[in-house]
Amino acid sequence: MTNRKAAVLVAGSWGTALAAVLADNDYNVIMWARNSEQVTEINEEHRNHKFLPDTVLSDRIGATTDIEQAVTGAELVLFAAPSSAMREVARQAAPFIAEGTLCVHATKGFESVTYNRMTSILAEELSGDPKQLVVLSGPSHAEEVVNKQPTTVVVASACQESAERAQDAFITPYFRVYTNPDVVGVEVAGAIKNIIALGAGLTDGLGFGDNAKAALITRGLAEISRLGTAMGANPLTFAGLAGIGDLVVT
Repeated sequence: MTNRKAAVLVAGSWGTALAAVLADNDYNVIMWARNSEQVTEINEEHRNHKFLPDTVLSDRIGATTDIEQAVTGAELVLFAAPSSAMREVARQAAPFIAEGTLCVHATKGFESVTYNRMTSILAEELSGDPKQLVVLSGPSHAEEVVNKQPTTVVVASACQESAERAQDAFITPYFRVYTNPDVVGVEVAGAIKNIIALGAGLTDGLGFGDNAKAALITRGLAEISRLGTAMGANPLTFAGLAGIGDLVVT
């Protein structure tokens, strides 16, 4: 048993699943949520019915509506807020994040209006070296992760040491974590793959077969890769977990 503390902002399905992974790695995890009833349920019943109703949470996981309480003293802060709320959450958390704290985000998407990537938002709102921020992404359904089904993800950072710290924090026998220096590629892949996945779903509604779906996924991946490369990403990233892996699972 250790006294390592991690904070998870916020207590949605993905945040809760990753909190469970951290708890399995002997972190004491505090999740932050605005809903006091949800917080009470997590603390007293060890459940988060709204997002993962069939899951019993570890005793090492608690919750609070006080973001200062959640973040203060945490050696790892995981941002799992929706992309639309990332800036607000980061701004609220910033005063309580100590220097040297590992900051990881696991959100897929761009900020509306500005179209900023999530690490760009965190770099603007948090103090410290923006190169040490980490993104966690890849083919991963929350309900499978909490059931300890085999999952592989990637953590990307411009700082190799930060990526390796995140790898050590999250890796378990069922949750395998790889590192990648291509932050832009990992974030672009995670943000854009939903558009292609929705198109693949539409082919079912239109009564098309596997030929059309395979064509759409393949050409969609090519478009994602071209966009990412134009933004400075490594095209090889899109052939990996954050690219084709996440597109297939979605």
